[in-house]
Amino acid sequence: MTFPIRFELFGEWYHWHYIFELLSFFIGVRVYYFLKQKIADPISDEHRLWIMLGAMLGALIGSRVIAILEDPVHLNQLSFSVLYQSKTIVGGLLGGLFGVELVKKCIGVKIASGDIYVIPIIIALFIGRIGCFSMGIDEPVYGVETHFFMGMDLGDGLKRHPVALYEMIYMVVLFVLFLAIRDKTLINGDRFKLFMVLYFLFRFLVEFIKPYQALFLNLSSIHWSALFIFLYYYKFITRNVKAYLL
Repeated sequence: MTFPIRFELFGEWYHWHYIFELLSFFIGVRVYYFLKQKIADPISDEHRLWIMLGAMLGALIGSRVIAILEDPVHLNQLSFSVLYQSKTIVGGLLGGLFGVELVKKCIGVKIASGDIYVIPIIIALFIGRIGCFSMGIDEPVYGVETHFFMGMDLGDGLKRHPVALYEMIYMVVLFVLFLAIRDKTLINGDRFKLFMVLYFLFRFLVEFIKPYQALFLNLSSIHWSALFIFLYYYKFITRNVKAYLL
């Protein structure tokens, strides 16, 4: 297998990444509507629409902001083109969270709304990471040089951690986990909080095997985003840690 993996169309070569990016969004939305039909949603369709719009707008902004902060050295060279092309899932989830909470305050929704999105997000992330993996080192989702048995030549002749592949495996683990607890009685909103904590924990740890640029205190924007999520959900974390230990 040679990276990046591309396909030819009418004499031109294209990355599969763009195809999988579109597929991830389309299939994720379809899974959401499929699951929504199976539940009695306490939130009206109109409010759901506003919440989704808030999530998408927040994700659009957040994904760009966190992405450009991943390379703080080049902030003075920022342009619209760079801003448009820069994006990261971590920023998307973080911005989406803020967008949803802002919209909910505006429309007066006080019910937790995230549980139904967990499985669609996991599936969308898995599909999207297939595209990232196919890009090799052309997409900044790869690791440092390694002698680990899963090390791969991602296009530059070096054995590197295939971080996108690691994340795909992790998404399978999370998918199995959330299927296993689908009938478990949990506080409304706890499934989404659990997903966010587990996903950001993975991103916090895996960032150390990537060639990241430090933003502050030798930690990247991804690290700081994860730490913010841990702080944001600290009541959820401490409540469940206490319940587990006791």
